[in-house]
Amino acid sequence: MADLIATSNQRDLTLVKPKTGFIYLLVSWLIVFPVFRIFFRGRIHGQSNVPLKGPLVVVANHGSHLDPPILGHALGRPVAFMAKQELFRIPFLSWIIRSCGAYPVRRGSSDREAFRIANNKLLSGWATGVFLDGTRQADGRINQPMAGAALLAARSGSYLLPVAIINSHRVLKKKGFFPRLLPIHLRVGTPIPPPNSRKKVDLRETTDKLQFAINSMIDEGLLE
Repeated sequence: MADLIATSNQRDLTLVKPKTGFIYLLVSWLIVFPVFRIFFRGRIHGQSNVPLKGPLVVVANHGSHLDPPILGHALGRPVAFMAKQELFRIPFLSWIIRSCGAYPVRRGSSDREAFRIANNKLLSGWATGVFLDGTRQADGRINQPMAGAALLAARSGSYLLPVAIINSHRVLKKKGFFPRLLPIHLRVGTPIPPPNSRKKVDLRETTDKLQFAINSMIDEGLLE
């Protein structure tokens, strides 16, 4: 699958591997991986669908604050995320999340700078993560999808990878502070080609495909 996608893009940049620093590896292997695997009994289905090289837009549902670190470290390749601008005003946290590939975005606005950074991340070999609703959902599903992921894919020529994060909204609720020790599982779908154009109708069609793919995987429930 990865070779097929890399070939279809027909660009040398698709073979570039992302550069990860020491902090990224430290956070991944000493914090995120043990917490996901041990405390939340994390499991992943469909990991072979993840292209390990080339630009990729990872698209997921969003149920809790646990989603970005889990998704950014569980797929076998680094995933850079748009994060709300307020988080970058916290000195130590800002340093950590920047080291892990996060970049700021002004929530609720059309942020050209964030799109520019996301595109540069893609061209440097990173996968870029986008939550399709743009914000956390109390039921953990895709309810009001936005076209940002499709637009980013159309601009960069990147494939889109639908990922369902199952149960994180129950583990850490929107107004909760302490997580419940319930399982969190990931289901990874088949990559979806970028839209044919940046026209609204094409962006909408691709966004609908992503919503259907992710919600269908959520409906399958936790892994047996």
